[in-house]
Amino acid sequence: MKFIGRNILTGLITILPVILTGYLLYWFVVSAESALGGLLRFLLPGNFYWPGMGVIAGFAVVFSIGLLMHAYVVQRLFSAGESLLYRMPFIKSVYGAIRDFFHYFSPTSKKDFQQVVSVSLGETGMHVIGFVTQADPEHLPESIREDDHVLVYLPMSYMIGGYAVLMPKTAVRPLNMSMEEAMRFTITAGVTGIKKTSPKKDQSQDI
Repeated sequence: MKFIGRNILTGLITILPVILTGYLLYWFVVSAESALGGLLRFLLPGNFYWPGMGVIAGFAVVFSIGLLMHAYVVQRLFSAGESLLYRMPFIKSVYGAIRDFFHYFSPTSKKDFQQVVSVSLGETGMHVIGFVTQADPEHLPESIREDDHVLVYLPMSYMIGGYAVLMPKTAVRPLNMSMEEAMRFTITAGVTGIKKTSPKKDQSQDI
């Protein structure tokens, strides 16, 4: 039974990411074709519409939104709309959780992390993987500001939280890992391991 259960679990771990990714793509294609396809049929003359134009329009809309979000005015308008959502009971909790989850994987959030590091836990010999989020003391609250300390975010596995810890630089050692590798490794509690690839440029640096 253990042999059967272990192989079933291995199979699920293997196929679930593929199935979920495929389902999300399918949902986007169907939703875009259904919503925007009908609109295009109404707007375009004659038989100019052909199947698939709704999907293309969906990608164009998403790309345009991403492009507009770089504009200061759009950012301010979006922030104003978000502030209204955060004032609504229940909705603010649901929206906030979803927003934080996707923001964790967004390109902008990855830029917030300056360095992947290994943090030593005292004299125990144990180490945890973290991300330096603030190495400049002037950007820290004055009451906890220290020149020889950095702020490190220690994520917990499977997206159940994390800790922002101010610690001495002597307890932090830079790692030669990309942000994507480190996030994937920590989120899955190391189950995915680190794939062997061709030698990369050393990303470690003095903090």
